Amino acid sequence: MMNKTYIGLGSNLGDSAQILREAVEQLRLLGEVKVSRLYQSPPMGPQDQPHYHNAVAELLTHLAPLDLLNELQRIENESGRVRLRHWGERTLDLDLLLYAEKNIINERLTVPHVGILQRDFVVIPLLDLNIELKINGQSLQNLELVQHSTLTVLADQSWAD
Repeated sequence: MMNKTYIGLGSNLGDSAQILREAVEQLRLLGEVKVSRLYQSPPMGPQDQPHYHNAVAELLTHLAPLDLLNELQRIENESGRVRLRHWGERTLDLDLLLYAEKNIINERLTVPHVGILQRDFVVIPLLDLNIELKINGQSLQNLELVQHSTLTVLADQSWAD
């Protein structure tokens, strides 16, 4: 059975747009992929770092949640992922945001992703992919942060083609 998943993509080190394009190519090996627009956002953590490039990918996959997590971590590592400090700069960050309609909590994975409803750089790209999307009954399009976004659109959905 195919499961609809959503994966957050972020980068603020190196050629971020190219790194995210390469990550999407890797995701395409795991299933059918659609991508949101490409955004720029200010850093969430320490402010003495570059702005982020962010997007969300919708992935239809046969992989079970932890198998998918393993693949995401493999892609991060193969991209030369560097994580210098908590909420700091990174070459590539791939977060499993949503997996089908499941709620998953274990030592390696929490789905829906923690803090998802407080992050415009996740919510707005999710809305690009599905304007009707709800998380735990909460309609994303009605969230206040959608009206007060800090995002800048860098490219339309064709950025990853």
